[in-house]
Parts: sequence; structure tokens; C-alpha cells
Amino acid sequence: MKVENPYNEALRYIENASATLKLAGKDGKFYVDKKYVRNACGTAYSGILVALDFLFDIKNVPKRRGKKSIEYYQKSLATIDKKLLNNLNSAYRLLHVEGYYEGENYIKAITAGFENAVFIISKLKPYSKNGEE
Repeated sequence: MKVENPYNEALRYIENASATLKLAGKDGKFYVDKKYVRNACGTAYSGILVALDFLFDIKNVPKRRGKKSIEYYQKSLATIDKKLLNNLNSAYRLLHVEGYYEGENYIKAITAGFENAVFIISKLKPYSKNGEE
């Protein structure tokens, strides 16, 4: 399915993830319900992938058939923008590995992952008519 405005679609993922994260509740430095944290982290990470697929289309990165791995995204992004690559690596560890798979519930760690996601997505705004439809 081709998305009309991938930048807005990626932002929608982040908004949905943020809304889900609010359902987790907080107790001091930690989220209470790991189920919501895992769901939110998975959604935010998916938003990053939507954004990167859009960037790769713009930069004419060869598409890969089948399921794409993190190595595909890392290798492709390494030739485009090292700063974005650093943010991807951090977001991958914090959101996908720690948040989604391991159930990390430390608020600062999850917040840092979300910040990386927003940074990556924000770099696409100039390529998407500044977010306008």
C-alpha cells in the first residue's frame, strides 16, 4: 500500500505510540504496565521504518525483496547520513530490542528512544512538502 504522505504517516505512528505509552502508567522512574510499553515501542519503531523507506525511495536506494532486516537499514543509511545512522542504532536498541523484546520500562530509556525516532522522522519533513497534504 502506497501512502499519500509518508512523513505524516510516520508521525501518526509516533502519536499512536505516545498515546499507548500514556496507558502504561508511571511509578517513579518506571512505567507500570510493560504490555503498553512494549506495544508503544513496537509502534514507534515501525514509524521509523516507514520514514526510512520513504527516505530510501527519495535517495534511490535499491529496494530489497522480502523482509528487510536492521542490517539493510543500517547499511543503506550509512551511505546517506551517519548522524541518522547513529539515531537509528540508538532507537533500534532502545525501542526495538530493549523496549519491545526485553520489556524495558525505565522512563528515561524509552523517552530517549522516542526522541531518536522523532529526530529521524523530522529529517524527512523537507522531502514531504513540509508535511502538507
